[in-house]
This record gives sequence, C-alpha cells and structure tokens, in this order.
Amino acid sequence: MSTSNDRSELQAAVFEVLDNQLRADDPPETRATIERLRAQGIDESEARRLIACVIAAEIFAVMKTNTPFNRGRFVGQLAKLPDDSFLDDLSEPQGG
Repeated sequence: MSTSNDRSELQAAVFEVLDNQLRADDPPETRATIERLRAQGIDESEARRLIACVIAAEIFAVMKTNTPFNRGRFVGQLAKLPDDSFLDDLSEPQGG
C-alpha cells in the first residue's frame, strides 16, 4: 500500500532527475522544452510538472519492460507537451 510519504519521496526523486537533466543540459531537449512551454505562456512550475510526468512515464516504461532508457521515446514525449494524453496509456491494462 502506497502512503502519502512514499508518493512525496517519489515525486522528489523525479524532480531531482529533472534538476539533474537541467544542470547537466543532458538531454538538452529538457531545457528546450521548459523554454518552449514558458514561451507558450505556461508558468515555470507547470512546465516542470509536465516534464516530470514525462520522466516518470519513462521510468515506468523502463521498469515495466526491463529495457534501457529510450532517449528517442523520452524526447518524443517532451515534444508533445503540453499534451499529456500519453499518460492515459499508463493506466490502460496491457495484454500479457
């Protein structure tokens, strides 16, 4: 059972990944996405939240499929923001 504290720790970890990507400028598309979203009038905290959702989705995909980080998939999802409909795919049951 997940607790509020567990969710807070997961959220903090995802935002730490985001901060590390920005600091290292790797991948550069992360910073470019924040700048693009800000230029579209989206405030900084919402832009960060949207990118954090993409990071979390990529982490989920890596863990679920036991495959390495897929930069192309990650950058592709960043390019779709602010559309976050890709999150719907995470909640759909997958055939086994």
